[in-house]
Order: sequence, then C-alpha cells, then structure tokens
Amino acid sequence: MERIFENTETAFSLKTDSELERAYFLFKMIANEPLVKIGTIMTNFAIKTHLPVEGLIRATVFDHFCGGVNEEDCLPVVDKMWQKKVSSVLDYSVEGKDEEDPFDNATKIILKILDFVKEKEAIPFAVFKPSGFGRFALYQKISEKKELSEKEQAEWQRVVNRFDKVCKKAYDLDVSLLIDGEESWMQDAADDLVEQMMRKYNRNKAIVFNTLQTYRWDRLSYLKELHTKAVKDDFKIGIKVVRGAYMEKENERALEKGYPTPICASKKETDENFDATVVYMVNHLDMISLFSGTHNEESCYKLIKLIEEKEIEKNDTRIWFGQLYGMSDHISFNLAESGYNVAKYLPFGPVRDVMPYLIRRAEENTSVAGQTSRELSLIKKERKRRKI
Repeated sequence: MERIFENTETAFSLKTDSELERAYFLFKMIANEPLVKIGTIMTNFAIKTHLPVEGLIRATVFDHFCGGVNEEDCLPVVDKMWQKKVSSVLDYSVEGKDEEDPFDNATKIILKILDFVKEKEAIPFAVFKPSGFGRFALYQKISEKKELSEKEQAEWQRVVNRFDKVCKKAYDLDVSLLIDGEESWMQDAADDLVEQMMRKYNRNKAIVFNTLQTYRWDRLSYLKELHTKAVKDDFKIGIKVVRGAYMEKENERALEKGYPTPICASKKETDENFDATVVYMVNHLDMISLFSGTHNEESCYKLIKLIEEKEIEKNDTRIWFGQLYGMSDHISFNLAESGYNVAKYLPFGPVRDVMPYLIRRAEENTSVAGQTSRELSLIKKERKRRKI
C-alpha cells in the first residue's frame, strides 16, 4: 500500500512559513514534559489571577489548536481547509461548568452551529459533550443507579430536553450530530440517553452518533449489544470511535476506589481494540455509520485497506476520518487529497474558557509516545523542503 502520509508538501500546503515555524516551536515545547507541567501551572495561575496573558495565548497555542473565539471567527479557517476538501467540525470547547445558565447557553450555541452545518457543505457535523448540557455529578449519580431527589429529577429532565431539542433539530435539518465520550463513571447515563435519541431520530440513517473510547476494554461488547438492539428495533447506529482522552484519570480513580480499571492493560491492547471495533463497524455498514477519530497512521492505513477490499467508494458518506485541528495534518490533508471523507475537529470559544481543553491537548501530546516526535520530524522535513 502506498504510504501517503509522508507527503509534507500536501500536509502543510495551507501553512505559511511563519505558521510552520510557530508549529515547530510549539511541538518542541510540548515535547518537553517538565516544561508542559510548569507551563500548565503558570497558565492556570495567570488565568485565575486575571493576568493579561490572553494576547500571548491567542497568538501561540490558541491560534494553532483553535479556530477562533466564536463561530463566525472560525469561518475563514473553515473556508481555507475546504479549499483542500478537508471539512470542519465546529467544537464548542468550554469545559467544566456546573450552573444551569452555561448549559442553556451551550444548547443555544449547538443549535446555531446546526444552522451553520446545514448552510455550509464544509461543515458536515455538529458536536457537543454531554457535560456541556448537564452537571457531571448528575450523570454520575444516574450511572451509579442512585435514587434522584425530586429536584434532581427535574434537573435531569432539563438535560433530556436539551439533548432532544438538539437531536430533533439535527434530524429536521438532515445533518449529523456527534456526541463526545467522557469519563467511564458518568458514561452509562450518557450512553442510555444517546441510545434514546438514536431510537427516535436514526430511523432511516445515522443522524445521532455516540462516541466509543476503545482504551476501555468493554466498548466493543457494548457496540455489539447496541447493534443487536438496533436490528431488533429497526434503527441505525452512528459511532465515532477514538482511543480515549482520560486514561490517567481513569486509572487513578480505579486504584483509589478499589475497582478493576476499565482501561486496557497496554497500548497494544488498545490499538487492537480500536482496530477490531472499526472492522466490526465496516462489516455492518448497512446498520452502522463510522467516524474514525484517530491520529494513528497504521489504523488509518488499515481502514483504507478495508475500504479497498470491500470495494466501498472512497467518499461513501457512512465512513469518515477525523483528526484534531493543529495536529496530524499529514494524515488529514493527504487522505482528503486521495478522495476520502475527512473532517478536522475545530475547537472554539473564549480564550480563558477554552484553556482546560488546550491544557489537555498539551498533556495528551506529551504522554502519547511518538506523537510529538512524529509531528516534529514532518515539520522539519517540510522546513528543509522549503529551505527555511
């Protein structure tokens, strides 16, 4: 199979020399784990004490990993990537709110994004996090099958209403909606709610997509059970499959609480679980639509091979590749150049509110073996080609 991800000219075709240099600087910083830890502490301190650091953050890490501070701010980035047939998924990346107003505000933003999706071919999906629509602790309590107070029942009904309002609009507009995965101890409540939405709105095709984090060893069996239900009750399944984003937190909590970790025992097992889940989905494409969210080159090559072997059209709308904005351009842009469906997650939001997301990105890049060094080697290769 042709190793298409080595083509740095295609990968970085949208980056100016100065943007390429900024990427080189950022990934060199991220490669230094102690520096990331110190930078995280300093950034959190600066934001909490309201030091004037937003301009510096905006000019460096924010502009590299985010599309802008609001939806309109993202449009030049969306249009630019679409020139190369790379789509965008506008991702309102404000995390960790606990009051009602932000949940209602997040709902309004997602409803507005759905209008963007309908109007712009370049934006094929909308997305939201379950904890953007309701309190994490409430999902956790339901996942633990604890009894809710009358007040909590009313609060949960508001969460259900937010989900339903957004999923109904996606259905009415005939556009797809990705729902992100979160920590395991709240995920059962989210899974059950997303399943309700699939039963209601995925009658003819996948509109509502759940997310499977395959560093959890139980996710393929969950998918198989969901598939059995879908066949029996006649609804389609939409799944975004990823490796996962909360490994350290998951393992620490399992150790602290004294229960078996839900995380696979090794990176190898996680990779095998991810690939097996993708194979299962492609084998049942009549019922399941796939959004493969990965920065792993080998997993992408395996999916390409599956598409070829099964003689599926490259641009079949039931199969998408996805990566995060600011990362793995060598995968995204070379896949798009080859004719596959590709979408970049494009985070946005006020600089201060998006910082938890950006810090998580930096920490993930530091902890994933080879990710940052691969980015750096490709950037170096392109700098050499351009003679910078």
